Amino acid sequence: MNIFRLSEPRYEAMKYRRCGRSGLLLPEISLGFWHNFGADADFQKCRSIVEYAFDHGITCFDLANNYGPPYGSAEETFGKIFRSSLSSHRDEIVITTKAGHDMWPGPYGEWGSRKNLLASLDQSLKRMGLDYVDIFYSHRPDSETPLEETMEALVSAVHQGKALYVGLSKYPEEMASRAYAYLKERHVPCLVYQGKYNMFLRDHESDILPQCSREGVGYVAFSPLAQGLLTNKYLHGMPEGSRATHSRFLHASDITETMLAKIRTLNEEAEGRGQTLAQMALSWILRRPEVTSVIVGASSVEQLADNLKAIETTTTNNCYPK
Repeated sequence: MNIFRLSEPRYEAMKYRRCGRSGLLLPEISLGFWHNFGADADFQKCRSIVEYAFDHGITCFDLANNYGPPYGSAEETFGKIFRSSLSSHRDEIVITTKAGHDMWPGPYGEWGSRKNLLASLDQSLKRMGLDYVDIFYSHRPDSETPLEETMEALVSAVHQGKALYVGLSKYPEEMASRAYAYLKERHVPCLVYQGKYNMFLRDHESDILPQCSREGVGYVAFSPLAQGLLTNKYLHGMPEGSRATHSRFLHASDITETMLAKIRTLNEEAEGRGQTLAQMALSWILRRPEVTSVIVGASSVEQLADNLKAIETTTTNNCYPK
């Protein structure tokens, strides 16, 4: 068994922000398992990324039941890493998971029913070898299931001791408002909202971010680098093997000359700031006081190390490109 030894000091390398009106602090940078941790990933590389993250103050690890591929495999990978390296540090770590997207065949394997959410949580705990997760999210809204049923499943997860906090992801403003009210009435207030936010996708600035501020809910941003567009990967076109060549979330048709021109202009801005484009894109999100944390993926320790440099300039009064 690998015995992971921490470097000291460690927490001084990270900045932490309070998550809404709660007692929980989250690191400005969290590590996400959406990509790169599936069954076909190199386990030793995955473990080195997670250990490096934790050794540099990243205390929040973001998962979902269907992350992989195949579904569930990212949680299984994390569970193996947790048991081999981090189990003695459980109380220093925030582990999150989600349910609501397609997971298993049949009518109960997705969406927001009580049956799906609580069964999913039980399966996630088993895959990761945990007694509880710190945050359990409803991964997406479900217009067919009564909102009260979905929210009551989150309440039950807390009452059963299987989650410490609950969160929402991708909910529209009006539905989020009703969810916040329901959860607050049952004394299980929503801790956090997770949404897609980056320099190319700014819809939440007009509705969700102000709502989070009013409601005392933390905001966690995913896809901060726009599937790699806000990195140096596409500065000279589309490299072979890049995500745009095989992902269902980013397509080659998205890499237009207009888009490339925007990326190059932003890269020049970043260079003028002494940052990489990725670092500027992350610190740009963290300029917002409503944002608690930004989730980054990583395919290597070197990539994660580069992203972590973004927190060196995360002050709310920095001048950023509009």
